Amino acid sequence: MPQDKQLALARRVMEFNTFSEDNDPYGEHDFGAVEMGGDRFFWKIDYYDLAMKIGSEDPSDEKVTKRVLTLLRSDEW
Repeated sequence: MPQDKQLALARRVMEFNTFSEDNDPYGEHDFGAVEMGGDRFFWKIDYYDLAMKIGSEDPSDEKVTKRVLTLLRSDEW
């Protein structure tokens, strides 16, 4: 994907704010879907320990957590 389209897609993810009980039942705001150019993309944020080996013990604490954003076309899910 060309860089300008990557940046446009990243902006859509950053601006995503249509969370509801249906798509965000736990209120974590760590998953969503956006559309661009006729394609649907899913994004997900995962929370790891600082060594990136296991899930973080406290995802809300940035001192012990690394966050990773995964973005992919929905047909690649």
